[in-house]
Amino acid sequence: MSQTVVFVDDEEHLRIAAGQTFELAEIDCLCLAEGEDALNRMSRDFDGVLITDIRMPGMDGVTLLRRVLEIDPDIPVILVTGHGDVDLAVSCMKDGAYDFLEKPCEPARLVTSARRAMEWRRVTLENRALREQVNPLNAIEARLKGRSGPMVRLRQRIKAIAATEADVLICGDTGTGKEIAARAIHLASGRGKGPFVHVNCAALPEALMESELFGSEAGAFPGSMRARVGRLEHARGGILCLDEIDSLSMPLQAKLLDVLHNRRVTRLGSNEAIPLDIRVIAISKTDLTKAVQEEKFRPDLLYRLNVVTIQMPPISERREDIPLLFAVLVGEAADRYKMATPEIPSHLLSNLAARDWPGNVREIRNEADRFVLGLAGDTGSAQTKSQTLAEQMANHEKALISVAIQANNGRLKETYESLGLSRKTLYDKMQKHGLTRGDLGEDD
Repeated sequence: MSQTVVFVDDEEHLRIAAGQTFELAEIDCLCLAEGEDALNRMSRDFDGVLITDIRMPGMDGVTLLRRVLEIDPDIPVILVTGHGDVDLAVSCMKDGAYDFLEKPCEPARLVTSARRAMEWRRVTLENRALREQVNPLNAIEARLKGRSGPMVRLRQRIKAIAATEADVLICGDTGTGKEIAARAIHLASGRGKGPFVHVNCAALPEALMESELFGSEAGAFPGSMRARVGRLEHARGGILCLDEIDSLSMPLQAKLLDVLHNRRVTRLGSNEAIPLDIRVIAISKTDLTKAVQEEKFRPDLLYRLNVVTIQMPPISERREDIPLLFAVLVGEAADRYKMATPEIPSHLLSNLAARDWPGNVREIRNEADRFVLGLAGDTGSAQTKSQTLAEQMANHEKALISVAIQANNGRLKETYESLGLSRKTLYDKMQKHGLTRGDLGEDD
């Protein structure tokens, strides 16, 4: 399939000019007037580049950028800006934009930037496909890293769930990786080649949510000038991920329940029911059982969604994973900012492992970004809170052992020698801290 440029601008003459420019360069181009239309065409498998104006009515270019990078942070987004928005565009580059072009944009510069972005996207997708071609379940290993018992059990559960068609409810604290788990299920399932449609139910106004989910026909409500495909339809053949589902109003919950029960959707303003071949993953950071008791969530919808439930473990339950997570996230941040990966001192990893992380993996990712950018400051100065001295010392010892295991690539002899311990003492401490022999890898 040939690569495509999706060009978004609310000014028709600029869309026409861009279309002609790319046609002369023999590049497929789709010109759109609204950011929402472009967003509906984005997916993790999108093979191309998005070029968007910053200043547009409705969804502006900055919002579109952020929404697209939520779908796949590796989609190249090029911003087109007027002179007064250059500072904003530069700021967006730090947030993940691939490039920005200042108006008036020279055709040659536009084509060159697009070609470079498409080549980068092509290589990204090829590398991703090679990693996942060997074994689709590698998608789970690659996204949900950690050697701790809770993470091993989580991956095992997700592998078993991915092979089924059961709807899934994923629960957990903020920053524990609920959406990452949902995407891992998608890629490891039989629907991996289909779309993954993510809907943040808390991000849209109530007035727009119904048409966003179910779609609408032209004239269905004031301002509806043409038919709109809803997210439910867009997910056909793939997975619909309903994030923060607890934020849906009770009337919308009732309508969603009917759709999920019958696997059919009727657009607003239409009487025709459209069959849906979808699998649903719902995400919630709140206790839905408690929400049912408080009459804020429908019990029948909860029973429909929680055929299988996944509970994401917080960092506090897998503290030994912190050094590995931080190292991986530092590498990802360096790639994202196009910087060299800095060396991480072992004492820094130990200090990080001893800290509390109420924001979970998301907070560690932010710390990794600051470390790569040289903005971390005294990263290890924060002390754990609400813990006794004995608890802090135990956590610190556990972190040191975990770091030594990783630093020596799981080699047993080198691990206990680097720590100045006997073989038996190392085993005793591993048992004390709940570290299994499997955490060491192959014995030598």
